[in-house]
Amino acid sequence: MRIMDLLTDDPHPPGAAVGDPRPGVEPAGAARLRILLAAALGPLVTGYTAVATVLALVALTAGRTAFSGTGVLLAAGPGWLAAHQVPLGLGGHPLGVLPLLPTLGVVALGARTASGAARRLGCRSFREALPVLVTITGAHAVSGLVVALCAQGSPVTANPVTAFAVPGLLAAAASCAGITRSCGLPDVAAERLDPLALRGLRAGAMGLAVLVTCGAAVFTVATGLSWGTVSDSYEPGFGTSFGLFLLSLLYLPNAVTAALSFVAGPGFSVGSLTVGMFGYHGGSVPAVPLLAGLPEHHAAWWPALLVLPAAAGALTGWSLRKVDAEPAQRIRAVAVAGAVVALGCVVLGTLAGGRLGDGPFDPVSVPVGVASVVAFCWIVIPGSFVAFFAGEHEPPAPPPEALEDNEAFEDAEEIDVEAASEAVEELEAAAVSEEDAQFEAEAEAELGLKEPAEAAPETGDAVTGGTETCGDVEPGEGDR
Repeated sequence: MRIMDLLTDDPHPPGAAVGDPRPGVEPAGAARLRILLAAALGPLVTGYTAVATVLALVALTAGRTAFSGTGVLLAAGPGWLAAHQVPLGLGGHPLGVLPLLPTLGVVALGARTASGAARRLGCRSFREALPVLVTITGAHAVSGLVVALCAQGSPVTANPVTAFAVPGLLAAAASCAGITRSCGLPDVAAERLDPLALRGLRAGAMGLAVLVTCGAAVFTVATGLSWGTVSDSYEPGFGTSFGLFLLSLLYLPNAVTAALSFVAGPGFSVGSLTVGMFGYHGGSVPAVPLLAGLPEHHAAWWPALLVLPAAAGALTGWSLRKVDAEPAQRIRAVAVAGAVVALGCVVLGTLAGGRLGDGPFDPVSVPVGVASVVAFCWIVIPGSFVAFFAGEHEPPAPPPEALEDNEAFEDAEEIDVEAASEAVEELEAAAVSEEDAQFEAEAEAELGLKEPAEAAPETGDAVTGGTETCGDVEPGEGDR
């Protein structure tokens, strides 16, 4: 209870800025140690308790099964590893496709714990919150190693190196997210990222969420249309039906990720079964309600679903249409968003699949490389088109020398772009008119339509008597 109080109590008075310590109070050494200890043990105790509760509930509701409290507590350790995406071995058979729903809960819990600990310690920057990050990461890594070592020789085993590294990396990512929320970005990232890139990151997160929503919608519709098959997959007993329902619920994010890959185009595979937008190869699937909506054959209308990822890309471009007046900068922000979506597809596709024993359903996989490239294209191509044409198009700035002789801009401190463009057009039109008039005058003179004006003698020239006359002009009498 003391640990949860430290994690949930708000030490700031109403109206105080988030991340500021209490006025006039600095955490003492003992207080800092208690906060860090609570941050390290809080997620571990909460996660282990949640896993043990789920296992106990399944054991109590399952028929023809003797409940054992000791067995539940011992099995909760490998279950905790599975929640942290550590591959397990069940009697010598690999189990790598692990449920994503507990993993999402673990990440959310770690991020919230790190954010609360950083606020209680009065951390104002990411650098000051590094002890929180190190403490939470180290606690998860050591706990995973201890559980893996204790499970050696039991029916459920795990690689100690993997059990040390994967929970540590997951905890580090969650802690970074929580600390960034409370203290801002790290100094290195804050110095290198411009506001345009940050807008692209946010738009990419939104685009990934839209793609996940599209996958969830397709999965929901497919399951609803196959509801008869879903009902037949449940057994009459309550305990078995509850276990199947709980299993389907835990693996629901995995199914949504596979549906996302299908909507984007590459598809997914379960053993010999391959389901893609433009290809299908049949095969057997596990008899669980979660997979009851899988199609039995290819349908010609499936490519029509490609409008969903295209709409996600267009929505991303629409959200970035006002980030900059320069179209090239808007397209750069769309490219950043596409990179975020591609990275998210890599992470989700990697975590959603894995080994599933050595039978006909092994492995469950999503083509991560192809899916990430295709998702990037779905965001960048429609998004760039929308961002380019839906945003502003700033006219080119007039050259400074074009406005030097324009009286309207002699005393102006700030030049209006539209007015400057009109002035440049007037100057260009006047120059063209003057050139046309000069050309017409020269043409008329050459054709004899207009006599050229006689050139007046220069002032300094003297006319002498020895100058010969030319043409039809006769000399005067005095000259004779």
